[in-house]
Amino acid sequence: MGHISRFETEVLIIGGGATGTSIMRDCALRGIKCMLLDKNDIASGTTGRNHGLLHSGARYAVTDSESAHECIQENKILRKIASHCVDQTDGLFITLPEDDLSFQSTFIHACTSVGIDTQKLTPEEALKLEPNVNPSLLGAVKVPDGTLDPFRLCASNVLDAKQHGAQIFTYSIVQSFIRVGERIIGASCLNVRTNEKFEIFANEVINAAGIWGKNICQYAELDVQMFPAKGSLLVLEHRINDLVINRCRKPADADILVPGDSISLIGTTSEEIDYCEIDSLRVTDQEVNILIEEGAKLAPILEQTRILRAYAGVRPLVDVSGGNGRNISRGIVLLDHAKRDGLTGLTSILGGKLMTCRLMAEMTTDVVAEKLGNNSPCTTHLQPLPGSVERTDKQPRKKTALTSKAAAYRHGEKAVQLFDQSAKGKSIVCECEMVSVGEIEYAIKKLDVTNLVDLRRRTRLGMGSCQGELCTYRASGLFCEYGQCSGHDSSKLLIHFLEERWKGIKPVLFDDALREAEFTYWIYEGLFGAADVTLLGTAQNDEKKEYYEI
Repeated sequence: MGHISRFETEVLIIGGGATGTSIMRDCALRGIKCMLLDKNDIASGTTGRNHGLLHSGARYAVTDSESAHECIQENKILRKIASHCVDQTDGLFITLPEDDLSFQSTFIHACTSVGIDTQKLTPEEALKLEPNVNPSLLGAVKVPDGTLDPFRLCASNVLDAKQHGAQIFTYSIVQSFIRVGERIIGASCLNVRTNEKFEIFANEVINAAGIWGKNICQYAELDVQMFPAKGSLLVLEHRINDLVINRCRKPADADILVPGDSISLIGTTSEEIDYCEIDSLRVTDQEVNILIEEGAKLAPILEQTRILRAYAGVRPLVDVSGGNGRNISRGIVLLDHAKRDGLTGLTSILGGKLMTCRLMAEMTTDVVAEKLGNNSPCTTHLQPLPGSVERTDKQPRKKTALTSKAAAYRHGEKAVQLFDQSAKGKSIVCECEMVSVGEIEYAIKKLDVTNLVDLRRRTRLGMGSCQGELCTYRASGLFCEYGQCSGHDSSKLLIHFLEERWKGIKPVLFDDALREAEFTYWIYEGLFGAADVTLLGTAQNDEKKEYYEI
């Protein structure tokens, strides 16, 4: 029997999304020893598959005033503590000829009642603020929407938590809970890359696995009913709108256009799916057509804009009535299993939204801290994340290279000072997103990056208009230098990245996207001979094989 490593901590957090990493940070700032476990990379689940909207709460004001109030409060907090993750764009809720103009008054009243600032605009005023909005609009309301980078937020949470003593285990799964009678005292785990088993013993375990939280509860023989709703989105080649554009009506399919860094996103659809489908999401032709058709009503230029890719995420809807499906919540569901089920040592935080991740973390950590006898108050709403510390000097900013400006936007000026400042360090690897060699070295060494897909989440490498076509082969070579990879291993990282990109390109494989895919195919298959690189140790099943075929 092989050696099994054992770790001890006060709190074990399962799930490395926005909520899990926020809990990790909250615990660490309160002086609670914690470890976080995720089966993939951080932000690789639902957190990394939304539209990245910094909700003002206006979208929920009419239908869910409690969620709207939570959103506007967290909106204000995130603008202060996570400024490097936020683009303060503002948003428009527009009324089109096919919409009911009288709904605008209902909307404004609902926003005002929960503390959301609104400004009623004429069509002319709206067009002046956002030239690409549909010129046939009847009216508009301006609200304090913005955009929030979920990858950046999670990475900053982890970085801050680690600086305060926390530990993280990515690409590691829970195989079972370690249980003594009616108490959970830890988890038996497996590193899926090295196939090494290990155990983590903890005073308290927090289930923050999102839609996968149901599976985690089943390890404790607990039944939590979840009803997944798939939402699909499209990524556009460039940023076609400066403000978030919404339809001024009750939420429906394809009624929000979100700007994000160098691109725009149109979303989302909503379709209830079976729980067994949560790990095999597919964007259908019908969804693509709906998103294009309805999205063009928000901004007609969308019809002439190249679509880069499609992707889908799952909303973690929770049945809080005990399993009969009659009371499904889209809000925050905090389950103290000691009180609910008589099983101590386990707490689940489910439901919620990206916008409320910090609040969900505060609520959960309050419960767990009390159990541990820790009286330290939550400070996550006051302390800026790494990268968001405000400048205290009055000196003008120095002129810097575009790569440094882009990196400062992603990581903060303090982090950029740690980059390799030599000519090599400043060399550009990704022209679309202005990613340098120095930034990649920083990501590999400081931000828990182990492959090109992780690197994309930290730096946006490969997320621009060429989708990694002209940069990932350069980046894969840097893993030999900074990531202790062999040449063959770095080649496998490249193939894996292309495979993952292909999954998102396949649903939109027409027109410009088809021509671009053919070009990519000839570069990597015809010129580089990518098909000759074997994926050793990876199951080559039919489902995966299809992603190589064009």
